[in-house]
Amino acid sequence: MTFTWTPDVEPDPVPIPFWRWSLILLKAFVLFIFLTTGVLLMALVRLVEQPVYGLHRPITPHITTLVCRLCLMVIGLRVERQGEITKDRAVVVANHSSWLDIFVLNARKRVYFVSKAEVAGWPGIGLLARITGTVFIARDPKRAKDQLDVFEERLIAGHKLLFFPEGTSTDGMRVLPFKTTLFQSLFSQSLPDTMAIQPVSLIYFAPPSRDHRFYGWWGDMDFGSHLLRVLSVGRQGKVKIVYHAPVPVAEFADRKSLAKHVEKVVRNGMPADRQIAE
Repeated sequence: MTFTWTPDVEPDPVPIPFWRWSLILLKAFVLFIFLTTGVLLMALVRLVEQPVYGLHRPITPHITTLVCRLCLMVIGLRVERQGEITKDRAVVVANHSSWLDIFVLNARKRVYFVSKAEVAGWPGIGLLARITGTVFIARDPKRAKDQLDVFEERLIAGHKLLFFPEGTSTDGMRVLPFKTTLFQSLFSQSLPDTMAIQPVSLIYFAPPSRDHRFYGWWGDMDFGSHLLRVLSVGRQGKVKIVYHAPVPVAEFADRKSLAKHVEKVVRNGMPADRQIAE
């Protein structure tokens, strides 16, 4: 199983004018303050929240949502929404273009991400992911049963889990085939018959005169340089979140048919020039 997607051609790097560095540093500093304050506040709240509520998190997700909204305001990325995230018990799946997806989706409603285990060790991002309740999945067949048990436990607790079935991020101009492994957990006898899955399409629009893949983060791109490039833009683009209608898991015979259906819905939710399948 591969977790890296690389296109034939990557966009040419755009030099950052020296006079924009003051703006970049100011934005980076404010982002650091918001994220650090949020992590510290969530850590303090969890000291009480965890022993009292266990898996349930009645307070900290609201902190996550607020911090993500503030960070998007600092970056300047506009968010448009079509539809609503379901209030019923459901899993959410979306296409994956960038690390920005985390902020965009967290800023709208309370969700808990499912991520590859390597993210837990990333500086800064790993700590943020752990403290916000991310479920980490390792690429180890020997641990598959234990990880599915954790997945099911969180769903039974009422957590709205969100994962990216493509398994990697792209340039935002296509939807990769959905990997079916995690879909299997939705067919567990331990879960209620009313369990549903909600597809979401994320559509990024580049800033004026920029490459249409501007917000995409893939291949060998490092986080630091991509962050600087995003912060260097005076007038940002936007991202559109399309919440499609949830569908009952019980309507599908197996994980493959379910994955195929939601993949089609997510892809059809993209503009015509982005409905590309690899």
